Amino acid sequence: MQLSRSVYIETYGCQMNVADTEVVLSIMRDAGYRRTEQLAEADVALVNTCAVRENAEQRIYGRLGDFRHYKRENPAMIVGVLGCMAERLRKDLMETESYVDLVVGPDEYRRLPELVEHALQGEKGIAVKLSRVENYDDIIPLRTEGVSAWVSVMRGCDKFCTFCVVPFTRGRERSRSLEGVVREVRYLVDHGFKEVTLLGQNVNSYHDGVYDFADLMAAVAQIDRSLRVRFTTSHPHDMSEKLIRTIAEHDNICKFIHLPVQSGSDRILELMNRTYTRAEYLSLVEKIKTLVPGVSLSTDVIAGFPTETPADHEQTLDVIREVEYDGAFTFKYSPRENTKAWHMGDDVPDSVKIERLNEIIELQREISYRKNQQEVGRIVEVLVEGESKKSVHDFSGRTDTNKMVVFPKGNVRVGEYVNVRVERANSATLFGTVVHTATQPAPSPEPMEVNA
Repeated sequence: MQLSRSVYIETYGCQMNVADTEVVLSIMRDAGYRRTEQLAEADVALVNTCAVRENAEQRIYGRLGDFRHYKRENPAMIVGVLGCMAERLRKDLMETESYVDLVVGPDEYRRLPELVEHALQGEKGIAVKLSRVENYDDIIPLRTEGVSAWVSVMRGCDKFCTFCVVPFTRGRERSRSLEGVVREVRYLVDHGFKEVTLLGQNVNSYHDGVYDFADLMAAVAQIDRSLRVRFTTSHPHDMSEKLIRTIAEHDNICKFIHLPVQSGSDRILELMNRTYTRAEYLSLVEKIKTLVPGVSLSTDVIAGFPTETPADHEQTLDVIREVEYDGAFTFKYSPRENTKAWHMGDDVPDSVKIERLNEIIELQREISYRKNQQEVGRIVEVLVEGESKKSVHDFSGRTDTNKMVVFPKGNVRVGEYVNVRVERANSATLFGTVVHTATQPAPSPEPMEVNA
């Protein structure tokens, strides 16, 4: 097929949006579009959006102003807004941002080529219906050659945390088939990828009607024992002992778990509808650490949720101290329309939110620094991902436990496993030198029987 038209796409937000962009590019390629990295030369310019936090939406509105400039230079250019923000703000985007030709939600990407054709005839398009079944299981996302790939295994969320818009922008949970995921991962292995991350808004609630998430993790791990397998994001409520034991039993399932806590206060957790207590969360952490020795944990924390008191905030700090996370994603509370928390009001002043957020960040930085200092002198296995962002003379990669490591290039190649002796560390990165190429993991046991 000759690809005569070009499509440009920018992606904002979470890894799910990155995976969705690859689905969109696959759909557009099959419709005759080639990807371009230059906005100025695009026939179709798309922005894949995030609506989880207000600042993300404001960034996207600002960027759309740049798109308007290119549209003036080239009136034939089709401008489209995709993803969560498209679904949530469809009316505003079509009426206020008059240069926007298309607004397409996360479950309607198959219609993009048709909508673009109509837009070329002057007909604006909107497609934001949420689906109970769409999971793009039959589409192999378009990826460039690389080391790591995101693999979306389910879509939507049924948890309805009171601060979150995901159930409203991405719909209810539905899972791909285990066979479909295994088929995609085999394709990635055959094309040289060394690591996959299985994705879902609440990935450990995956269930395809026969197999649960632990079954899926085991099946993927057994495809190729030299393939690293990760997953994100998990909900504590659905972190089963079966899944924890599956992580422990497979050497190539990374010993790293992202386990969002959000708050250390039972009162706030109940207001958030997180469906676990502080004690239940800490008990789960203890079980994980017992069954998966050496596991690395990270988390999400929200500062300044409605009605949060100094005592609530102190309880969050206490949880961070007790768990000793290796890292954390921290945010100040951002009210989102249509969520239950929106109706609770936003009574914590922004200055207080920032103060509490900075306390959380500083505490986590101290813990991360202390834990990384314990790695100094050790030899760690690293998957080489690419050139360091700060030096053309260095490579960077991650350990099994998701710690970033920087080291001189030497004779190392991207995609190799290498052993690195850690010589120094800060709160975010380990630094060292290669001692020798790592031994590849042992052959896999007999694989699970699936029709893939």
